[in-house]
Amino acid sequence: MIRKTGSANWKGGLKDGTGTISTESGALSAVNYGFNKRFEGEPGSNPEELIGAAHASCFSMALSKILGEAGFTAKDISTAATVSLEKDGDGFSVTKSHLDVTAKVPGASEEDFAKAAQTAKENCPISKLLDAEITMDALLG
Repeated sequence: MIRKTGSANWKGGLKDGTGTISTESGALSAVNYGFNKRFEGEPGSNPEELIGAAHASCFSMALSKILGEAGFTAKDISTAATVSLEKDGDGFSVTKSHLDVTAKVPGASEEDFAKAAQTAKENCPISKLLDAEITMDALLG
């Protein structure tokens, strides 16, 4: 079993408080987050963008694996995940993650690529984790 750790610290109330997030690897170290960064567009980090980065990176690795198993090596896979946070009763829920994928895969047909991308979308560990609608636009360049 592989275990990785992310951590957060929060001080104060919801709207006037501030927090920091960090990762075990140190890639993020005491990065600021807060209500204004999450709900009001202020620059800074928030949980949804971190989920988006996790989903995009997980999907890209899964796609590379699946293409490799089919005999192809991707020259480039670029993925952006747009995570949607919506009002849900008294709170909020992550309802969607949309993957925008562009890849260069020498020798792969549109059909080969589409099949691999669909399989990666359905089976990457972060897709499996999310209780949300996952959509995708995939372009072989």
